[in-house]
Amino acid sequence: MLKEFREFALRGNVVDMAVGIVIGASFGGIVSSLVADVVMPPIGLLLGGVDFSNLFLTLKAGEKLAGPYASLADAKAAGAVTVNIGVFLNAVVSFLIVAFAVFLVIRGMNRLKREAPAPAAAPTTKDCPFCCTAVPLKAVRCPACTSQL
Repeated sequence: MLKEFREFALRGNVVDMAVGIVIGASFGGIVSSLVADVVMPPIGLLLGGVDFSNLFLTLKAGEKLAGPYASLADAKAAGAVTVNIGVFLNAVVSFLIVAFAVFLVIRGMNRLKREAPAPAAAPTTKDCPFCCTAVPLKAVRCPACTSQL
C-alpha cells in the first residue's frame, strides 16, 4: 500500500496540481489585496466616501461597550454581533476577479489546444466528361459509357 501511495503522490499530475494549489493560494492573496486596497476605495469614494471594509449592521450591541460603533474593529472589540456587509462585498468582488482570471487562462489554453482542421483528402475519383459518372483516377475508359478518358 505504501508503494502504491508513493506512485500516486509522485505522479506528474499530482505534483502539477500541488503547484497549482500553492500558486492559486498566493494569487488569492494578491486578488484580496487588489480588491481591498485598489478597487474598492475608488468605488467607495464615488459612492460618497463609503468605506466598504467598515460597512456593517449591528444585530446586538456588545457587552463591553454599547453602540454605535465607528468601525467594524470597534464593534468586534466590544463583542457586538454584526452582519459584515462590506467584508462580504469585498469577497464577492475578489471571487469575480479570480473567476475572470481563471476564465482567461482556460480560454487561452483552449485556443492553444485547438487542432487545425484536417486537410481535405485527395480525390480518388474523377468525373467522366461525357456522362458525368464518377470514375477512378487511373481509369482510361468510363465503365458507364465506355468513352476514352
